[in-house]
Amino acid sequence: MTNSRLTQFQTLQTGLPTRLPPDLRIYAVGDIHGRADLLDKLARRIEEERASAPSAVLTIFLGDYIDRGLQSSTVVDWLSRGDFPTPFLALRGNHEEIFMRFLEDASVLESWRRFGGIETLHSYGVEVSSIMRGKGYEEARRALSARLPDAHRRFIQETPLTASYGDYFFCHAGAKPGVPLDAQRAEDLLWIREEFLSFRGAWEKMIVHGHTPVSEPDILPNRINVDTGAFATSILTALVLETDSRRMLFVGHV
Repeated sequence: MTNSRLTQFQTLQTGLPTRLPPDLRIYAVGDIHGRADLLDKLARRIEEERASAPSAVLTIFLGDYIDRGLQSSTVVDWLSRGDFPTPFLALRGNHEEIFMRFLEDASVLESWRRFGGIETLHSYGVEVSSIMRGKGYEEARRALSARLPDAHRRFIQETPLTASYGDYFFCHAGAKPGVPLDAQRAEDLLWIREEFLSFRGAWEKMIVHGHTPVSEPDILPNRINVDTGAFATSILTALVLETDSRRMLFVGHV
């Protein structure tokens, strides 16, 4: 991302009036995908900003902590231990959903290996040579189950699907148009793409999401996408919200 674009997106406005409760700052963080190096940089930047923060600061991770990047187990380890400079809420992404399904059903690996599962298994010390040839799925499931720390398992299992603060609604992928936000299906919150992305109508709240990588934050009157494809671009993005203000915080090769 060029310096001009970085400056352009540090402050932003959208059409929907939005506010947070007073004395609260939220950092909404896009998909990490196994980039522990970028998570560490973000933690350091947020720690630097704490001196100017209001009394309450909350970080909301929008899901997809694993897959594609090579440090998935490290990311989960840090978050499962609460190793971050602010209190945080870690939402579930579709990649965490697939991870949990694989622990129960080895056949899931046929699809999971094609979008990042091999990197996650490797990060947990699972032998992946057979998997790359489309074999050994049950052996890999057993190996992961044996190597997966209980704290990691609990962390992933306990990730909620949504969060809501003030006039903002946070989820991983988006929401199905025509359905109230409090009645959304898990399938849509975790996986939806085009039907949500092309919708230009109003929601009850401004939706902040990730899931669909964009070259720079996608800022529309009804939603804000902060997934800047960290695993491939080396840019991890956080939307910073405070009362009625918004700005972007970028870490990595910006």
